Amino acid sequence: MTERQPIGIFDSGFGGLTVARAIIDLLPNEDIVYFGDTGRYPYGPRALDEVRGFAHQITRMLVADHNVKAVVVACNTAAAAALGELEQVADVPVMGVIKPGAEALVEVTKSGRVGVIGTVGTVASGAYQETIARLAGGDVELTCAACPGFVEFVERGEFSGDQVAVLAERLLAPIVEAKVDSLLLGCTHYPYLARTIGNVLGDDVVLVSSADETAFALATALGSLGLVSATGSVAPERRFLSSGDVSWFADLGRRLLGPELSQAESHRWAD
Repeated sequence: MTERQPIGIFDSGFGGLTVARAIIDLLPNEDIVYFGDTGRYPYGPRALDEVRGFAHQITRMLVADHNVKAVVVACNTAAAAALGELEQVADVPVMGVIKPGAEALVEVTKSGRVGVIGTVGTVASGAYQETIARLAGGDVELTCAACPGFVEFVERGEFSGDQVAVLAERLLAPIVEAKVDSLLLGCTHYPYLARTIGNVLGDDVVLVSSADETAFALATALGSLGLVSATGSVAPERRFLSSGDVSWFADLGRRLLGPELSQAESHRWAD
């Protein structure tokens, strides 16, 4: 591997753009290949075995077709389903969003009462429960809540309004009752709903997003391998691929990420 190879990032759709944004900001000289599997989103309600298969397929594609030097699984559901296996079988470093986010959550709490919200698949997998227990032992009291419907609101570009507010009040009720002082947004789509979530929980609850922590962890890993791209004469290339509607992906993705997503490319899986 060389430092000029791109970094591969994938998610079921748009949520991983929060991670891509953090990586671009922290590592501005890196080439990026982002894959949004919008043709098969959302992953949350799917069986973990099915998501595991998707994650392996996408990782193989990023390595074989795009020669990436690292893969960031910017999807909590996919990371919960497949990260351990991918770390073992992939020919490049593979990183997920669960451990960096959990570490930040444990670090920021003062009362020891913390919460995690995620998709049905992520919460049911127990990945956050196991990771936080390993990091903090019995020093924290964890409350988890699945939030079906949040991803769909984000992927429609609806980040506020009466409908999402009513849904948030209902789904976050266990978190409110637990009186947590910090909440991990355990899905990369959820930062787009941070204002709505914050309105339900109140100003005293710290919202933790794993995007920045994942970018820092990636920078450390690449640095230890001598794979951080230095400033060069050629501008970094950022490519964005979608397995679904490319025009929709480009339009909404540009609003979520910024001008770096000037266009998107179509990816079709072979039959």
